[in-house]
Amino acid sequence: MHQLLGSSFRFYRFYYSIFSTLFLALLIYFQFSIQSAPIWKTSMDAQIIAVLSGIMGLIIMVLCMLKYFRSVSGINAFSRQKKTGPELQTGGLHRYVRHPLYFGTLLFIWSLFLFFPLWCNLMACVVITVYTVFGIHLEERKLIIEFGEIYKIYARQVPMLIPHFFIRRTKARIHFRKAFNEKNFD
Repeated sequence: MHQLLGSSFRFYRFYYSIFSTLFLALLIYFQFSIQSAPIWKTSMDAQIIAVLSGIMGLIIMVLCMLKYFRSVSGINAFSRQKKTGPELQTGGLHRYVRHPLYFGTLLFIWSLFLFFPLWCNLMACVVITVYTVFGIHLEERKLIIEFGEIYKIYARQVPMLIPHFFIRRTKARIHFRKAFNEKNFD
């Protein structure tokens, strides 16, 4: 894309964000316009679990979007601020999972499916999950290129997508924190 866009490449992420948002809006409209039969009747217990996990997924998504908005949206292309190098995020939700936005998104969409167990929702969840997992593997390669050995060590210590909330700190994890300064983990 850099070669194709030339000097306009700095706006690439911004254009991509606009395109993605419009395309997502069209997909959501299409999803809600489909008539689909339910797979099963949802119990009250399942609905409560779906609502609670959906709210948790939505909160995680919003927190990540607020944290990443400027860098991910491409709005920084219009800023005259001096660019700083990328910084490996290892604090906050990143202490528990390397890709919290994807985790929150998957938690949210599968909660919607649990609440509305329709065939079209199941198909959407499966497609989104496969797409996300494939995208994560591509992103992981990019992050290894960008951050090198630091990211490899981080990846060995923190799960990719499903958080382990009750893991004891191992010596390797403590060593990782000491090796890369506590300031990186805020």
